[in-house]
Amino acid sequence: MFPIDNLIQDYLHYLTVERGLSANTVVSYQNDLTQFVKFLQKNDVNSFTVVERSDITNYLAEETAQKKANSSIIRSVTSLRRFFLYLSQEKVITNNPMTLIDTPKQQEHLPEVLSRQEVEQLLKTPNVSQPLGLRDRAILELMYATGLRVSEVINLHLADLHLTMGLIQTIGKGQKERLVPIGDTAAQWINSYLERSRPKLLKEKRSSFLFLNFHGNQLTRQGVWKNLKQQVRKAGITKNITPHTLRHSFATHILENGADLRIVQELLGHADISTTQIYTHLSKRRLSSIYEKTHPRA
Repeated sequence: MFPIDNLIQDYLHYLTVERGLSANTVVSYQNDLTQFVKFLQKNDVNSFTVVERSDITNYLAEETAQKKANSSIIRSVTSLRRFFLYLSQEKVITNNPMTLIDTPKQQEHLPEVLSRQEVEQLLKTPNVSQPLGLRDRAILELMYATGLRVSEVINLHLADLHLTMGLIQTIGKGQKERLVPIGDTAAQWINSYLERSRPKLLKEKRSSFLFLNFHGNQLTRQGVWKNLKQQVRKAGITKNITPHTLRHSFATHILENGADLRIVQELLGHADISTTQIYTHLSKRRLSSIYEKTHPRA
């Protein structure tokens, strides 16, 4: 085992137990640090105490030469910055090599959003006469109605539903709990799934999870992705759609209908409103597009 692996494991434990970060986020940090350790190994550096600024810059230069995405390099810098700050706070190192490392500028990238017509096309795609189709319709309706992340959807339990009050309880990033309103339409589809589909999927098993797969077990992220790809293709939508696209579409559409940005922040569970502000750019882009198509002098 590479000697500094123990420090990484201690750090990952700290992120999980003390910071309360999600499993996916912790894995992301682990992957970034593992790649950095491989680079150190290759250059005969066997301790974090001797890592210098030049080691960091050489690593980032190699990442760039390998044509890694700008977002991946930014994430690597963030991971290394937080890790070395942890080592400094724990007195493992005396000099932090990340102190003078600048974070690369994020390239402006607006996420893909479905039009309202495309959302309607997608929602009507699943065959609701079948148990799996009814489940998929309930999932799509829920994601568009609430803006929940796919990880939040698959981790919903029956006890998290408060449909008579029009609310769903969920735990988002950083283990932060929030209540999200759900509209009547999505609530009706969930009730239909609970009555007509879930018992058939559950068979003789017992489970507290809301959404189940064909074998009566908890539905996975991969399962949602795979099913969505099929539904998008069937709906004839050519955009690059992921489960997060429904979250983007939810936020953009309610902003276009006059929702306050702070309300959208609360609904999405964003810790920082700057994360939510990207949706104002999406709304402006859509308004510009409508103007260009409709104004005779555009």
